[in-house]
Amino acid sequence: MGLFDLFKKKKESERAEDEQRMDRGLDKTRENLLGRMARMLVGKSKVDADVLDELESVLIEADLGVETTVRVIRKLEENVARDPYLKPSELEGHMRKAVLELMEPKSEEPNTVPPTGLKVILVVGVNGVGKTTTIGKLGLRFQQQGLKVMLAAADTFRAAAIDQLKVWADRSGVDFVAQSMGSDPAAVAHEALQRALSSESDVLLIDTAGRLHNKVNLMQELSKIRRVLEKLLPGAPHEVLLVLDASTGQNALEQARQFTAATQVTGLVLTKLDGTAKGGVVVAIASEFQLPVRFVGLGEGIEDLQVFDAQIFVNSLFKTV
Repeated sequence: MGLFDLFKKKKESERAEDEQRMDRGLDKTRENLLGRMARMLVGKSKVDADVLDELESVLIEADLGVETTVRVIRKLEENVARDPYLKPSELEGHMRKAVLELMEPKSEEPNTVPPTGLKVILVVGVNGVGKTTTIGKLGLRFQQQGLKVMLAAADTFRAAAIDQLKVWADRSGVDFVAQSMGSDPAAVAHEALQRALSSESDVLLIDTAGRLHNKVNLMQELSKIRRVLEKLLPGAPHEVLLVLDASTGQNALEQARQFTAATQVTGLVLTKLDGTAKGGVVVAIASEFQLPVRFVGLGEGIEDLQVFDAQIFVNSLFKTV
């Protein structure tokens, strides 16, 4: 069983709640994308090369990114080649299928973790994306599943990050490891892993510094943390989650490029999806980096950190009233 399979919904009623939450979270993104498409298709009787050229601009402006847009357009060109009389009213269905094909394999990719023993999750991302809050919510969710959880504050450059994570640990009733501000982050990670092993914890979540992603020293620091963890527990960390703020659109895409080039990211968390018209970037990031989206943030509550389901996402993105 994968590390996050515990959170996957089983009941139809719970899935329906997820769908409703996603529908609300994608309101602005959907209005942005479908509204532009509707205006573009006014007066068009069939989908031809000119329509696809216009659609390409719409998708790029909707933050699907250039590479992902090209992939979608190529799939649509294949549809048009098979059916030169394809109607604009049929276009949405073909787009839905094309986007789902780009995303679904990545979202369902199983994460490689040991079947028993401690699971170590390293969480990375720049400041302000909701990284520490995501760790707190994940810790609470694991704890609610009956697992013994430890949080480690290896972002030692901001006192606020340490304090914030301590609040989540206290709220959740889970173990917490921190050192003083300015301490060596790798030393914090080492201490936390030692304590997690000795206390027979099930999950260790490690926060990391989120300074500017183009700083070489930050990436060297992440590499050092990985080496320390691997030396003490071969195979650790078992998951490296990159947290991105979906509301920043193409900036989130650039951050993903920097972090995936510098460290071995295994999964993505897209926060602040609610309230933004730039949710198309989820498609761009999942498609370009061939990485599974583990969670999306759709609000402030713990239930709003939702396990990502590509089918639910695509249905909501193209949902018409």
